[in-house]
Amino acid sequence: MITLANDRATVLIAPELGGRVASLVVRDVELLVTGGPDRHPMMWGCFPMVPWAGRVRRGRLRHDGRGHVLPINLEPHSIHGTGYTARWEVRPDGTLVHSFGPEWPFGGHAVQRFELDDDGLTLHLEVHAARQAMPAMAGWHPWFRRPVSLSFTAGRMYRRDDDGIPDGTLVPAPAGPWDDCFTEVDAPPQLQWPTGPIVTVTSSCDHWVVYDRPVDALCVEPQTGPPDEFNLRGARATTARPGEPLVAWMRLSWA
Repeated sequence: MITLANDRATVLIAPELGGRVASLVVRDVELLVTGGPDRHPMMWGCFPMVPWAGRVRRGRLRHDGRGHVLPINLEPHSIHGTGYTARWEVRPDGTLVHSFGPEWPFGGHAVQRFELDDDGLTLHLEVHAARQAMPAMAGWHPWFRRPVSLSFTAGRMYRRDDDGIPDGTLVPAPAGPWDDCFTEVDAPPQLQWPTGPIVTVTSSCDHWVVYDRPVDALCVEPQTGPPDEFNLRGARATTARPGEPLVAWMRLSWA
């Protein structure tokens, strides 16, 4: 574990368990669902989603006229990328690096950096192409521990089809509970614990997935595009090129 700490917060980062934030304690209150090697890697901490976020329909995408197949890890789809199950290399400056393996047909790598200050934690994420341009997404999947209340409003939401994947249609955001992707978020999401801090989530990302159906946790996930972006947007999907990485950040601020 890598430990970051000051008078207000302690952060544990697990490079060997998906490069995730394994614990975030603010003023003696644990904010995240914790776990370890024996817990399913999709279900705890705050993990990076690279080189894609959310589901890819049937694990298939097309890029530059060619079809590609991704590993199926949530039958019948691919979900959340490859970084959250990988061992990340720790560089001397504390930066984490994950080289994409053969399950991602384009090569490349991801980079993470973490900055803790008195008022919050900032997470930086980059997706780098190798020798060719490639589709790319980035995001974070924090599992916030209940009991916690969420303040969140959005203008529109992606409609999901029978596969649980956006069909490309944007509709007015209904009342929860949700397992959905939103845009036009008019204010940063805010979480409040009964005996703990108020945490505001800000990000460079313009898409937000909120999953508030579990009884023990609540997920607020900033990401650079909607689930299945590679298929929804086709040639308009976000692209990383050699020397031009996809860059994103998320900040958890407390008061």
